[in-house]
Amino acid sequence: MHNWFECKVRYDKTQETGVVKTVTEPYLIDALSFTEAEERIVKEMEPFIGGVFSVSDIRRKKFAETILSENGDRYYNARLAFITLDEKSGSEKKTAVNMLVQASSLREAMDIVEGEMKKTMFDYQFLAISETAIMDIFP
Repeated sequence: MHNWFECKVRYDKTQETGVVKTVTEPYLIDALSFTEAEERIVKEMEPFIGGVFSVSDIRRKKFAETILSENGDRYYNARLAFITLDEKSGSEKKTAVNMLVQASSLREAMDIVEGEMKKTMFDYQFLAISETAIMDIFP
């Protein structure tokens, strides 16, 4: 089970036009605590950012499942509802979960989730799927 933290890194980035602009980019880190998440993101980003940078925000992110693909260059948040039957009342109960999916397109992300869900016995329903701003993940 992963314990994900979204870390936002703020630094000066040179644009294609040559203009230097301050940007804030989110990254996903697997860590045990906020302290470890900050330590890991600093260690991971030092080789890629030449100048000074800061970790501007760290927050916990809950994903029931993380599905990574080598082909994908974007990350999508798929929100599903697992449907169960309450034996006492006979009514349906829906439990919402988030899944992080790496894919090249929205359609591919949906296909990946549906492929993974076919391997299970769960009844489910797609609630939403959207592209995230996450630049990269560090499991």
